[in-house]
Amino acid sequence: MRRALLAAAVVGAAIVLGSHVGATAQARLRPSVYQTTLEEPNQVTPEITTEELVAILAAKSEPVFDVRSPKEYAIGHIPGTINVSELEVQRISELYPDRGTRMILYCNGPSCGKSKRTSEQLVAFGYTRVRRYQLGISVWRALSHTVQTDLPGFDYIYTGDRTAVFVDTRTPAEYARGTVAGAVNIQKGEAAAANDDGRLPLTDKGTRIVVFGRTDEQAKVVATEIAGKAYWNSSYFGGTFDDLAAGHYIRALPPPAMLPRP
Repeated sequence: MRRALLAAAVVGAAIVLGSHVGATAQARLRPSVYQTTLEEPNQVTPEITTEELVAILAAKSEPVFDVRSPKEYAIGHIPGTINVSELEVQRISELYPDRGTRMILYCNGPSCGKSKRTSEQLVAFGYTRVRRYQLGISVWRALSHTVQTDLPGFDYIYTGDRTAVFVDTRTPAEYARGTVAGAVNIQKGEAAAANDDGRLPLTDKGTRIVVFGRTDEQAKVVATEIAGKAYWNSSYFGGTFDDLAAGHYIRALPPPAMLPRP
């Protein structure tokens, strides 16, 4: 009897252990959100994952084309990408005449058809290595990646979005000497505190936020931290503070937080 009970216990333990190992193995095989694609049926060109796009951009191993309009691109685009709208496919063939060139296209996300249409045109032109990041800029931002805003996009936001928050990443002393009207001062490492103390709009994570600094790299660091606090509609200015000063966006004292934007 004891042997039978012992045998039953061993078998039971083996079943439980096997089930646990199986579940663990299954979890390992299941891709994360960074490793998945949309994979709609009947696709002419294949997709890449967010993880793959990050690696491609870091290595600069192949061109990544943003096929949205120039205005959309200027307002916010994935850093390191090239704007060629779907109406300018001929330009891609001029830039990369080799039909075997590897390239990536993206647009506004899962519901946007621009990258699909453009990729199909390129295939018709004879290109054989076209892929798409069909998850697009909307999913890129949702996964807490930052995007870049160019000067025309900065102007569009500054003059047209009364709810936008501008973030100056320079030192408090530099900030006090003049900044963008209404801008708040948030430096590297302060995003968490700014999320709680009112410098960032805690209760409206969809607020448009544009980060700028002495250089674009300084701004990008803070913008990345802010995106990591779930501000999915944030971006950084891809130019310098001097560029903004030349564009007459900078105001002197009184304190910038008290200055309304025009």
